[in-house]
Amino acid sequence: MQRYPDIEIYLAKASLPALDAWLAERLDAPPLKGAGKRKARTTGHADGQQIPVLLVEQAADGYASLWFDSGATPWPRDVDCAREAAKRLDCEVRCSLGGWQPGDEPDRFWRVLPDGSEGAIDWPDSGQ
Repeated sequence: MQRYPDIEIYLAKASLPALDAWLAERLDAPPLKGAGKRKARTTGHADGQQIPVLLVEQAADGYASLWFDSGATPWPRDVDCAREAAKRLDCEVRCSLGGWQPGDEPDRFWRVLPDGSEGAIDWPDSGQ
């Protein structure tokens, strides 16, 4: 399985305390700290490597972007992270359908719900 060079997921309504707890457990990361308007950062660790984490509130259609700027995360692909996040944070999570390349269709995303159901959607025009 190909490992992505970074991971980005979109969170519908995750609580900050729950997000901090998940990041602490999975990446031994300190709580997110403000880093400018509607942004927060922290740095986690996995397999001896630093993993910069950026949260951008209201990044897209009311969703927060959570970006792990490292290929050393516990998740090989965005969808793996999205599945765990939806379950642990009890919120809808979206991610790209695959590794994005210039010229790819940007509006096809994968949606994962807290109950484990998931599927492809058009976003932002999905009306869902």
